[in-house]
Amino acid sequence: MPFRPRRSVLYMPGANARALEKAKMIAADCLIFDLEDSVAPEEKVEARNRVAAAVAAGGYGKRELIIRINALSTPWGAADMEMIARVGPDAVLVPKLNDVTDLAQAARALPGSGGGGKTRIWAMVETPLAVFNLRAIAAAHEAHGLQCFVLGTNDLVKEMRGQPAAGRFALVPALSMAVLAARAYGLDVIDGVYNDINDEVGFRAECEQGRALGMDGKTLIHPDQVAPCNGVFSPTADEVAWARNIIAAFSLPENAKKGVIRVKGRMVERLHLAMADRVMAIAKAITE
Repeated sequence: MPFRPRRSVLYMPGANARALEKAKMIAADCLIFDLEDSVAPEEKVEARNRVAAAVAAGGYGKRELIIRINALSTPWGAADMEMIARVGPDAVLVPKLNDVTDLAQAARALPGSGGGGKTRIWAMVETPLAVFNLRAIAAAHEAHGLQCFVLGTNDLVKEMRGQPAAGRFALVPALSMAVLAARAYGLDVIDGVYNDINDEVGFRAECEQGRALGMDGKTLIHPDQVAPCNGVFSPTADEVAWARNIIAAFSLPENAKKGVIRVKGRMVERLHLAMADRVMAIAKAITE
């Protein structure tokens, strides 16, 4: 399956028709049309209809389209999922997902999600219970069409009664657990949002922290965050050049069966070849 970059994942309020149209011109890899937190109760039905029409009409190019529904336990969740099944976005983002039972419930509400249907399930990780159940949730990905974890860091801080301090030291264990569970079962994992739109330095630092932890990308709340986010989560020119060197070295006939070789004075193993292949796949997908 071709690699699909998920560096920048931008939330767009489903009730805002202008925002849904503007999203067609924003260079985000993924767009989340939100029916949950950004939509007032009295606007839920209208927002659902507006998002359904936008997805059906298309015009978003190669951007991946995800719809965040209201929790299935709310008065709007079931109707949201019926709309998802009808219009077929790339994925549905399920909030308040705490365990495998919640994942199975979402899959049952989305016919075909675990059996080759187009729409995959993305799971919000926003409660302590979800963090503790990450391994079991990830292990059930094939049966239920799970593709990606999305960190709800604001909710996690609230539920932990923590403080949103610089460096996110209180959240690092949960972030790392999400990355480990995702990698163990071949899923993607997307970091949470950065709330201060005007703090460019802090935003970039948090993107760099997320990438260092192993995140595939970051959720965003403003279009101005897209470009710097894409920059941080893209391979640098030096990384691409080094990846090419590794691939070229292992492709030589004399290295075909070797597990460890020397490349420009550095010892390189086949695990580094796998990493180099991924770097080149990302670089290629970004430029296509």
